[in-house]
Amino acid sequence: MITIVDYGMGNLRSVQKACEHVGAPAHIATDPNAILDADKLILPGVGAFRDAIAELRRLQLVDPLLEYIRADRPFLGICLGLQLLFDVSFEDGEWPGLSAFEGDVVRSPSDLGLKVAHMGWNSLQTASESPLMA
Repeated sequence: MITIVDYGMGNLRSVQKACEHVGAPAHIATDPNAILDADKLILPGVGAFRDAIAELRRLQLVDPLLEYIRADRPFLGICLGLQLLFDVSFEDGEWPGLSAFEGDVVRSPSDLGLKVAHMGWNSLQTASESPLMA
């Protein structure tokens, strides 16, 4: 079963319905032990980095998340849920992340002609086969 982490910053039911649509049962959890016991884990996210990282800390979910990820278990971070895994975000200030992965979350350069923030459907091309793409 897939566990979807609820830290108050995600479109939880949409993620749960998407999992169920492809035949993958999923439940929503806030308990740190549920994260550690998960077969597969999804960290969704919508909103501000600063607020999200504060909620993860307040709910004492940081250590279980990092333990789960460092054990190289099946994990998917969606949108803000992926951004939180990096060292720092520069969204509306400078905020330390979870440092599960090295790197910074920065605004897309405006000189690329891209709409920021962009929310929509795009095509995705990959150079290799991935279980995620299947």
